Amino acid sequence: MESKRQQKVGRQLQKDLSEIFQREVPHLFNGPANPGAFITVTSVRISPDLSVARIYLSFLATKNKEMLLDEIREKSKTIRQHLAERVRHQLRIVPELNFFLDDTAEYADKMDKLFAGLDIPPAPEEDDE
Repeated sequence: MESKRQQKVGRQLQKDLSEIFQREVPHLFNGPANPGAFITVTSVRISPDLSVARIYLSFLATKNKEMLLDEIREKSKTIRQHLAERVRHQLRIVPELNFFLDDTAEYADKMDKLFAGLDIPPAPEEDDE
């Protein structure tokens, strides 16, 4: 269970990272392999000491999600510097950023397809006597 402070910092980091990906560094990830890639920060989980942040990302308009995730991990130092400029007055230490692929949407889609494929027979009618 996250503390209120962890939740608050996590929400702030999510907001700031979203703006960084959308406005400040989109040119870093729109190479020939990912033209027009749209990066969404779906959630941020932060450690109790606020030193490590697990950032979950979702991608739209990209062909190779793993390659884009690797590219983001390679450029995490640049992203962390942009984040430091934004949170320098709120946090003493800028957390280490660990990026992960958020597959929640794919998992939900898979579950929906499984449920749609189920053939459930109707319940037998009971006679009222």
